[in-house]
Formats: sequence, structure tokens, C-alpha cells
Amino acid sequence: MTKRKNTKKVYNKHKGEKKRRALTFESLRGEIQGTGKGYAFFIPNDGSPDLFVATHDLHGAIHGDEVRAVKISNQRGNGEAQVTEIIKRKHEYIVGVFNGKSVLSDDRGFGEVPVDIFQPGLHTKRGQKVVAKLLIDHDHVRCSITEILGAEGDLNTEIMAVIRSYKLNEVFPKKVKTAMDVVPDFVSEEEIEGREDYRNALTVTIDGASSKDFDDAVCVERKGSVWVLGVHIADVAHYVKENGAVDKEAFERGTSVYFADRVLPMLPEKLSNGICSLNEGVDRLTLSVIMHVNDEGEVVNYEIKEGVIRSKARLTYDGVQAMFDGDEAEIEKHKNLYPMLCEAQKLALVLEKKREERGSVDFEIAESEIELDGQTVTAVRKRERKFAHRLIEEFMLLANETVAKHFEKKKVPFVYRVHENPPEEKVSALNDFLDSLGLSIADEPTPEDYANLIKDLDDEVKGVVNRVALRSMSKAEYKPQNKGHFGLALDYYCHFTSPIRRYPDLAIHRIIKYLIHGGKDAVVKYGEFAVRASTRSSERERVAEEAERKIDDLLKAKFMKEKIGETFPAIISGVTEHGLYAELQNTIEGMIRLESMPGGRCFFDEKRLRVSNGVRAYRIGDAVTIKVQAVNFDKIAFSICENQ
Repeated sequence: MTKRKNTKKVYNKHKGEKKRRALTFESLRGEIQGTGKGYAFFIPNDGSPDLFVATHDLHGAIHGDEVRAVKISNQRGNGEAQVTEIIKRKHEYIVGVFNGKSVLSDDRGFGEVPVDIFQPGLHTKRGQKVVAKLLIDHDHVRCSITEILGAEGDLNTEIMAVIRSYKLNEVFPKKVKTAMDVVPDFVSEEEIEGREDYRNALTVTIDGASSKDFDDAVCVERKGSVWVLGVHIADVAHYVKENGAVDKEAFERGTSVYFADRVLPMLPEKLSNGICSLNEGVDRLTLSVIMHVNDEGEVVNYEIKEGVIRSKARLTYDGVQAMFDGDEAEIEKHKNLYPMLCEAQKLALVLEKKREERGSVDFEIAESEIELDGQTVTAVRKRERKFAHRLIEEFMLLANETVAKHFEKKKVPFVYRVHENPPEEKVSALNDFLDSLGLSIADEPTPEDYANLIKDLDDEVKGVVNRVALRSMSKAEYKPQNKGHFGLALDYYCHFTSPIRRYPDLAIHRIIKYLIHGGKDAVVKYGEFAVRASTRSSERERVAEEAERKIDDLLKAKFMKEKIGETFPAIISGVTEHGLYAELQNTIEGMIRLESMPGGRCFFDEKRLRVSNGVRAYRIGDAVTIKVQAVNFDKIAFSICENQ
């Protein structure tokens, strides 16, 4: 009999169980993905296949835990694993519905968790949404209810449930509130001293009609053969002292989080809407980038200064667009600013053309706009993106690039916005799909390859390719090393322009100001900080995006509850082994299960990303008519109308 090599004994802690051997010495690190049914799956960090974990092999690990595990069997799909060490607990609390004796978690990885302790003073009723603290004793998981959020189905209750699930901070701690007591309401002459004075320039803010905090202002002037573009950004770091209570809280939050009915800000209102906001007609401190841009859109000279501005007007995207469209009343209303805005329009068109020529990828992703009236979702529509929006985007892109390039060449610690090249396996999958359309892309594509792939296609096919190509891209994140931005086709890029709502912007403002004031040991002072700020900012951005998406899905589902049985035109937006996703013209998406498809049994073609019943094939981008079948919390079920 051949002796098995590379074996290691794994002892189960529970009495009466047989000792088992691991298949290899190797201990894998990964995460436990619960099922709510006792057993779970182990998701290795190295990307290898998921492994089944029986209840008795969890050894106290629960859904979301970071663990070490060994493979003990080749049975059950990809094999079985046993947890050998719990590295880190992810969840301390769950959010769910109390059903009398247990809490049915909103996170399906937990399922139903029995209530072990009922807190005195909390009068919990069946059907209420609650927050419960997890109590873990080996393989036994119980909970204790700590907060009652309200009745299940109530809109505010459901939003609060998402806020609690993602551990988002609603209120600022006492230390932060105390720190606000010494924040001034106006800029003093002492603070202005030594700064560049831009108060006489025709500087304006251009934002949405409902915006309340303004962290960027612009001014454009034609001087001879160049445009002089001033991008003035709120000097938040002047007021948020390094390692102070406000700074530490901002670092923890990482970003502001935006829902349809509320904002969870990174900074207290006295800063975000007050002294840091570039409000019309008042002095405000800034970090300013003044760029001289030629007719080819190249920055031929620039300076980065601490400044002071006095905004001449709080303009809106709609108002500026109306002027660009020739609205005489709006032009007359802002006749002193109109010539400056016309120069801004010319410059933005030059910058836009240059960006397209270098191969910047623009997937034109539709964003949702959701209107609420109390508990009622009154409208869901595609957010309009006008040239006035693109004008500000072009100016901010140029400022971000200029700042990133300047400080990368200085070789100082920094936080860059990095978008790496698409992963090889995703490009290969994209080419499998493109092959069915008679198209292809290079195995190691450039941004220009992506831009050219989409540019000349017919609208019908463009929608298909656009969606699949987007999913082949890497996700942008924050890093302390400059690795360029693939999607924008830039060698240098950072986030500098939104320090009121994003911590990475505030982080680099702090470094920039240190250097402006003659700091010499930036590597020692900020080297480790740049790493921490990058990691934390990326983590918090992911959490914020997930929470915002969850709330949007919830509100869209609430809107569609009144539409059950109605039919709508839609576009197939996703194809999976379980069914199709279809998106309505207002951005609402629902799922069409394979078993509900017309024409008999359907099959999933993974390479071509399509579903076929042998007669009709459905792929991403196809137009269909759907019927709204059901709405369950934040999930919407569609069916394809039979006459297609």
C-alpha cells in the first residue's frame, strides 16, 4: 500500500468525533461564507475554488469571519475544508426581523439566530426590525437585542437597517462636537496673511440645485495664446487639525455617504456647509491650482498655492446649461459672468477632445435619480448628464492630473487614484464574448483599444459591448504608489478636488500644505500615513458604494410595488446561470429566472454570455418587453412577455 505524503493531523475539538487528516500541510487563508443553514463555504484569498465546510468543521467560525482552514476531502463539489484558526471576527451585530423567539437576519449568511437575552426596557414586538449583538459559544450562536429600529416595511426603518448593517455613523461623537465650538464662522485677516489673493477674480461654483456644500470653484480667463484656468478647492486641512478629534473621525468614515433622503457626512455641518464651503460672497480659504492651458489642451505652466477667494455666484448645472443653450433671460441675469463662462465652454471642449484622442474610455454609465415624498417614492429616472456637468468634470480631471504629476515627480508620500490594467482572465472572457459578434480586442489592451472597440459600433451592438467591456475592467482604488489610471488613459492621477466629502483628498491636502510651508522630511512624516490613508479610503469607499446601492435598490423596489402586473420595455443588462437581468429605461433592474422564460427549457452559454431555448437566444443589450411579476424587499422579479 502506498504511503500518503504531505499529511497533517487535524484534531476536532468536539468529543466523539474521529480524528481526520488534512490532504496537505498547506493552511489557506480566507473568509467564511455562511448559508443560514448551519453549513458554510470557505472562500480562499488566493482565488482557488470555494470549499464546503460542515457545521462541525466550523469550530466556532461564523459568516464573514477571516480564518485559516485546511482541505480535508475532495468530496462535495470542489472539496471540503476544516477551520483551524479564527483570525478576525467581521460581525459583532446583526440586523433583522424579530419573530418572537429569534432574529431573522437581513444578511442571509446568518439566517435565523435565536435570542438568548432579552434586554430590560426593550419591548420588542414580532415583526419589528432590530439590531442584535451576537453571542458566540463554540458552534452555538445566539444574540441579544440591543436596539429596536421600527416596523418592518417602514421606509425609514429599512434605511436605518442598512445604516446599521454597514456600520455607518449617523451622529458625531462628543469630542467632535466639542471641537466645533472653536471653529470660526468667518475668515480672519490673520488667516489670509501670506496667501495668494484671488478675491477679485470672476470665480464661481457650479453644482446641483440641491447642493449645500461647495468644495470647488472655477475661473477661466483668456490671456493671449492660453487660457488661465483657476481651480480653487476648499482648504479643509486648515480647519481639520492633524490627529485631532475631527481628523480621526473623518479617517474612520473615509467618505460622505449619499442616500436619496439624507447624507451621512464625513465632516460636521459647521465645516461642510459653513467655513469650508465656498459660499457666494464671502471670503474662503483655498488650495488653488492655476493652470495655463494652450489650444491643444496642454498645461504649459502651473502653480499650486494656498489662496483666498470670494465666489461671485453660486451657479447651477441647469442654469449654466441654459446659458450655453442660448436662454436670453438666464444670460441677462448673469451678464457679468457670461463671457467668462463662454471661455470656460471653449476650454472644456478642447480638453474633452484631447481626452478622447488619447483614448480615455467613457462607458456613459447611467445614474439614478430618486424622488421621495415622505414614505412614498414618487419618481425614479435616469440622471441627466449635461455639458455643464462635463465642463466641471474636465476642469477637475485636469487639476487632479496636474497635482498628481507634480508630487509624483517630487517623490514624496502621496495618495493616488489608481486604475490598473484589466486582468488577463477578464480580457480573455471578454474576447470569448466578442468572438460571437465577429469582434476582438488585444490580449493586453490599451485604453485606446477599448475606446476604439466601442466608438464605431451601431447603437444596438454598442450597448451589448459597452456593458460586457465595462465588467472586464479593474476597480479603481487608492494607493500610495502611482500606477496611472487606465480608464482615463493618464499616467498620473489623484483625488484632490473634494476634501469636504473624501478623506484621500484631505490626506493629500495635508501633505501639500506641509511642503508649501517648507517641510523637508515628508517621507518620514507621511510615508506610513499615506499607506494607511490609501487602505482606509479604499475600504470605506467600497462600503459606501454598497450601502448606497442597497438603499437605491430598496427605494426602486418600493416604487415598483405599485407596478406589479404592468409591462415595460427593457434591455437585457446581465446574463447568469440562474437567469437574466433586465433594466428599464429609468435604470430599475430586475431578474428573470430561467424557469420563467418562455419557450421551454433554457440553457446558459457562459462564453457567449447568452441564454437560449434552442429557438430564441437572449444576450446582454437585447431589447425585450417585461412584466413585473413580484417585489420582495429590495429584489424585483420580471418575466418576459410571451409574444416575443
